[in-house]
Amino acid sequence: MALADKNIMNTYKRSPIALTKGKGTRLWDASGKEYLDFVAGIAVCNLGHSHPNVVKAIRKQLKNLMHVSNLYYTQPQAEVASLLTKYSFADKAFFCNSGAEANEAAIKLARKYAHEYLDADKFELITMKDSFHGRTMATITATGQEKFQFGFTPLLEGFTYAPFNDLVALESAITPKTCGIMLEPIQGEGGVIIPDEKYLAQVRNICNRHKILMIVDEVQTGIGRTGKLFAYEYSGIQPDIMTLAKALGNGFPVGAMLATHEIAKAFSPGNHASTFGGNLLAMAAAKATLKTMLDEGILENCQKMGDYFLTKLQALKAKHAIISGVRGKGLMLACALTIEGADIVKSCQERGLLINCTGGKTLRFVPPLIITQSDIDAAIAILDDVMEGK
Repeated sequence: MALADKNIMNTYKRSPIALTKGKGTRLWDASGKEYLDFVAGIAVCNLGHSHPNVVKAIRKQLKNLMHVSNLYYTQPQAEVASLLTKYSFADKAFFCNSGAEANEAAIKLARKYAHEYLDADKFELITMKDSFHGRTMATITATGQEKFQFGFTPLLEGFTYAPFNDLVALESAITPKTCGIMLEPIQGEGGVIIPDEKYLAQVRNICNRHKILMIVDEVQTGIGRTGKLFAYEYSGIQPDIMTLAKALGNGFPVGAMLATHEIAKAFSPGNHASTFGGNLLAMAAAKATLKTMLDEGILENCQKMGDYFLTKLQALKAKHAIISGVRGKGLMLACALTIEGADIVKSCQERGLLINCTGGKTLRFVPPLIITQSDIDAAIAILDDVMEGK
C-alpha cells in the first residue's frame, strides 16, 4: 500500500486492504482474510470472481493470438457482435474498452447522424440531472452532477439537463438544436434511482414525436444486473443507441456501443476508432460471459435472489430507524440512510462484508448475480449487527 501511495496518482479513496485472490462471491486480502463481496468491482463481476468459463476462454485465446489491428477481421469480434445484436434491438456494434468510451462513441454517433440525416444545426443532447456517464470531457459534461465537473471547466458545448423521471421538464427542454436524449434506465451513481414504470416508454414517445434519438446508457444496468439482459427490456421499447461495459467482460476491460442499422449508417471508416477496441482477449471474455449468462440460469437467479434480498432489506428497514428507504431492481439495490454511510461501509468491511456507499447517504449493493440465499443472509446479519445502536 505504501508503494502504491508513493507511485500512483491520488485519484481514488482506497480502503486500506490489498486484495489478492477471488473466487465466486468471495475475495481474500494479502493477510488471508476472507470477504463476502457485494461490490463485484462496482457491478462488473456479474458471474463472480474467476468464473471458470471466462478464465478458460481467455486462456484459450491467449495461446493463439492476443491482439491485431482493427484493420483486419477477427472471428471473436464477429461472434460477440452477433450475440449482442441477436439478443437486443440493435443491428450493429462498435467495440471499445470502457463505459466512458462507449458513451463517447454514442455522443459522436448521435451528432454525426443528426448532421447527416436530420439537420446540421442539431447537435445538443439532453441528459438527466444526477446522471453519470463517465470521466472524459464529453462524458463528464453529459453527467448531470456538478461534483464530477468541478475544476474541469469550461465544459463542452451542446449539453442540457432535465430532472430524471419528469416528462414535462424533459419535453420543455427540447429545442430546435436537440438531436437526442441520453439517460440511464436506473441511475446507479445517482443512488439507484428507479423511474416510474412507464417512464422509458414515454421518453421513447417524446423522441418519436420530436424525431430525435434515444440513447440508453446501460453501462451499469446491462448484462443481467436487473434480472434481464438489458434493463430497457422491462419497458418494451427499442432505443436507437445503447452503451455497455462493466459486466460485459466479467472484469476484463471491454465496452460496446450498439445501434440500429439506420443510425449506425452515419459512421463510415475514419469517423471513429479504438486501437484496443474488440481486443481478442476482451472478445473471448465477453463471449464466455454472454453465453454463461444466457445458458446457465444466471438471469433467473438474479431475479429470484433480488426479490429475496429486497425483502430482507425491507425487514432491516423496519428494525433500524437510520434506513429511510429501500429500493432496487434485480441485484441493483440500495438503502437510503438518514446518516452518512462511510462508517457503516468501514464497519462491514471489518466484519468481512464489502459494500459501497454512493452520494454520501446511500448504501449500494451490486453483488455477483450468482449469489445464494445463504450469501444474502450472511450480509444481512452483518448489516444488522453494524446498524445496531446507530
